[in-house]
Amino acid sequence: MSAAGRKKQEEAIAPREPVDRDEQLLVRAAWLSYVGGMTQAQIANRLGLNRIRVNRMLAQARDQGVVQIRINSRITNCVALEERLREHYDLAEVIVVPTPPHRDLIPQTIAAAAGPALSERIHEGMSIGIGWGRTLRLSVKSVAVRPVSGLNVVSLLGTLTGSTVLNAYETASRFADLFDARCHYFAAPIFADTEETRDLFLRERILREALDQASKVDIAFVSVGPVGRDTTNFQLGVIDEGDLSSLAKAGAVGDLCAHFIDANGELVDHPLNRRVIALPPKALRDIKTVILASGGMDKVAVLRAALRLGVVNVLVTDEKAAEGILTER
Repeated sequence: MSAAGRKKQEEAIAPREPVDRDEQLLVRAAWLSYVGGMTQAQIANRLGLNRIRVNRMLAQARDQGVVQIRINSRITNCVALEERLREHYDLAEVIVVPTPPHRDLIPQTIAAAAGPALSERIHEGMSIGIGWGRTLRLSVKSVAVRPVSGLNVVSLLGTLTGSTVLNAYETASRFADLFDARCHYFAAPIFADTEETRDLFLRERILREALDQASKVDIAFVSVGPVGRDTTNFQLGVIDEGDLSSLAKAGAVGDLCAHFIDANGELVDHPLNRRVIALPPKALRDIKTVILASGGMDKVAVLRAALRLGVVNVLVTDEKAAEGILTER
């Protein structure tokens, strides 16, 4: 046998440094917990220890890297984004859903999560303010129906002159029907023809009462829209090509409660904002819970603006939009 071979054989049979007793216990406890699925009480009984020591050992195993936890799930990144958004914008809750493969599926994907988020916050005697948009309309389908007495539903903005399922009143009305609740709405268009007409509307007692009710709801369920040809506002003829151009020049990134805001969430100086009949965005600050449900890369700028305004408590959005929001500009 060669010298190299003898050395290798000697190393193989040489006594190894004994493993420390405490290390043995730590590794066994970690294995029994994370692989064996045993409770701390069961581990304590198996190893002849008390539960307090087992608890400390498991914490030590994580701290020292003996145990490394990896979560394999398609929503792992969503959970991480939720925490970053919650901390960055001081939100009570954030729900981030995986972005679907097709853009057209984004509203219903967000709606499937937004409906339950609203449902779990509804209690007897509450007033719920409802905005408008495709995501909010679809969210109604995911709301859990149960007996809730004394519920009031309030539309947060004016209506369209033509009947459509995307009409603010229609969304509020459908939601109210789920709970056999009273529904209050603005008996006026979203945008008056002129500032003078808007002022006339707001002198009416019924409009002043509607605004007062909207400002005092317990929960506001709202969405946002960008400035562009693919928006609900444009497709339904609420705004036209000229408005799109002038809004962009005024620095608008989108609308919140039909009010057009800039990148910091402030109202832009534009005629539409002087003709709108809806609850002003800053009035949302006085509402205990404001749930914003919206997503899609085209809405990143207006979502970020709404969050900067500081009126939102709960955000429901999709993964790609969440990543975009956190990429500050």
